[in-house]
Amino acid sequence: MALGTTMAPYELRFDAGRICLDLLATTHPEERLDAPEPLRAWIVRSGLVPAATGLTHVDAIWLVGFRELRGRIGQLVRSRPPVEGGSYDLALAHLNDRARAEPPAPRAVQAEDGVLVRELAGPPGCEALLAVIARDAVELLTDPVARASLRECEGDNCPIVYLDTSRGRRRRWCSSEVCGNRERVARHRRRAALARA
Repeated sequence: MALGTTMAPYELRFDAGRICLDLLATTHPEERLDAPEPLRAWIVRSGLVPAATGLTHVDAIWLVGFRELRGRIGQLVRSRPPVEGGSYDLALAHLNDRARAEPPAPRAVQAEDGVLVRELAGPPGCEALLAVIARDAVELLTDPVARASLRECEGDNCPIVYLDTSRGRRRRWCSSEVCGNRERVARHRRRAALARA
């Protein structure tokens, strides 16, 4: 797929720096978690579960849970404390409630070639996976250094929030290859248009 074109329906991004922020990115440029299949893909590609984990039990109820947590995390990440009142307090209560569940239990098993690999002790439940994401958000929101590194992409119409871990903390775009490239192309076209005028 050429740069600057719309992403395929199942093309997912994992460049925000935290799993909770990668979940936020599933709304741009359109809703990515619109059916169980893309949610299954996101769960595996995000590293929440090992690649061989069976996820046939993921259904529409899971979509509701993941989207609701995503919305609450978005409210909290985009707000700057101390903020009190209605929706912020509700979002915080929801996040803390989700973080209470036990995350999936991993175990080390020996593969056919003798190498130890990670697998889950049983099929992961929705609440368990949401707990992993909620705990990641709690860590992010309560770590002043990480919180200070949160940035929103400067790309046109790009709402992606990412963790800026670049040297000098001067990263401007969610992705240099996506929004950064669009900005460079637009800048080049503006210069070319001025030169022709």
